[in-house]
Amino acid sequence: MRELIEAALDDTDPDGPVRWHVISTLQERGDLETFTEARRLCAGHDVSERLLGVDIMGQLAAFKDRALPVLRFLAASEDDPMVLFSVLIAFGHLGDSRSLPSVIELAAHLDARVRYGAAYALPNVLGRPPDPAGLAALRRLTRDGDDDVADWATLGLALTTGSQVEDVGG
Repeated sequence: MRELIEAALDDTDPDGPVRWHVISTLQERGDLETFTEARRLCAGHDVSERLLGVDIMGQLAAFKDRALPVLRFLAASEDDPMVLFSVLIAFGHLGDSRSLPSVIELAAHLDARVRYGAAYALPNVLGRPPDPAGLAALRRLTRDGDDDVADWATLGLALTTGSQVEDVGG
């Protein structure tokens, strides 16, 4: 496993092919050893380690109950916008409403990348029926000064409110 982690860390592009091949391989393993390594990386001193740990953890749905406290801690304590962005993407992938308070808080972050991550995560963590505070945060993001954030939030709001209409009608 250590060789995989080192290979991923050597790929300095957060969207790099080697890095995501390793993450995909570790997701397929989906075992406790993988989760433990991801948790260790999340506590790393280096931003690239924390970023990799979060990206792995966000792909381990089987360990959602163990991952959420780690991710919520990072959401509250992390300073790096890219790590916060990845935390929000992980929240979105895991799709658990217990992360909603963290996502709502980060939806007001100064960095547009973080707000973009919140716009991605919110529709996936609102719960059913959608939480009113989460919907309000998503609506605020539709008016964001960054076009990408506003566009993603608008899509998320349309999908969320559209699914409510389908639920009522269907």
